Amino acid sequence: MAKYLSKTNGQPHPRSPGKRNASRPSARERIFDTASELFYLKGIRAVGVETIAAEADTTKMSLYRNFPSKDELVAEWLREHDANFWQTWDAMSSRHPKDPRRQIKAAFALLAKHVADPKARGCPMANAAVELTEKHHPARKVIEAHKTKLRARLVQICTQMGARESRLLADELFLLMEGAQVTTQTLGVRGPARNVARAAKMLIDAHLLL
Repeated sequence: MAKYLSKTNGQPHPRSPGKRNASRPSARERIFDTASELFYLKGIRAVGVETIAAEADTTKMSLYRNFPSKDELVAEWLREHDANFWQTWDAMSSRHPKDPRRQIKAAFALLAKHVADPKARGCPMANAAVELTEKHHPARKVIEAHKTKLRARLVQICTQMGARESRLLADELFLLMEGAQVTTQTLGVRGPARNVARAAKMLIDAHLLL
């Protein structure tokens, strides 16, 4: 199941008594990759450390040796998602350095592709926010910082596009992004989410005509 099995066509890595397999990922990597997949597909609360350890072919002791707690493991998963998200966004934007409208168009095209994937389970940050209601959970700061940065980035782009009410447009686009990922989970890929890119274009057109 875990990603570390893919190099052997889904079969566990062979064990060599007394000899470390150099191609086998470390226990930390296996734990992290396995937990990331399980948290996204099954939910954070539904997955216990015993399951993570078993799927990663390691032990609970090894898990706690590499991560102080399950909460910290969740936070680390979301930190990586945040880093990957912005790396993708920045790479996409760099292809249109002086064209903010094409930047936002590219962002929504990518979102449309994501929500059309039957395997997609929405936004990891939003999903985690629903499950992790404790104010002081270490992952809450990661989630809030990510969404705050996304909103600010949208405001920046909408301002660069010349929208008179850039903050309002940014909030509308933000809600569109969030809603598309949520409705995919309830109404599927043939639901309203399939029109997310078109809806974004219409919103932008309407604001730029004001």
